[in-house]
Amino acid sequence: MPEGKNQEHGVGETTNAYGSIKIAEDAVAGIVSLAAAQIKGVAAMSGSMASGITEKLGKKNLAKGVKVEIEEQDVKIALHINVEYGVRIPQLAQEMQNKVRDTVQTMTGLKVKEVNIYVQGISFDHLETVEDSAEKKETEV
Repeated sequence: MPEGKNQEHGVGETTNAYGSIKIAEDAVAGIVSLAAAQIKGVAAMSGSMASGITEKLGKKNLAKGVKVEIEEQDVKIALHINVEYGVRIPQLAQEMQNKVRDTVQTMTGLKVKEVNIYVQGISFDHLETVEDSAEKKETEV
């Protein structure tokens, strides 16, 4: 098999003098999810109905809201997210694209071709927390 090529779809593979290294789509999805979670303004990853059922059964789905496609050394990533109300979505999306691309390329050596961001909803939860703490301060005075 030629260096850097793979027979399996969904697995990034490189070959060196010691053998081959295969990186599964699920492993890359986990990396993507953790990198995306570090971006301020992301309220949650937005998953499918199946991932919601999995979570209710007690199994945490690390790759919730993340879809990864690997062909040879090229990776395409799609993230489905909910953002906090008030964030500037274009800036948040660009920051997320850069963070995800850099993290995946650094950790795996694969080339990220696309990072597509799909904003599925807006979260107001952080506003309730701010209002609750303001009310608490008023009652303390």
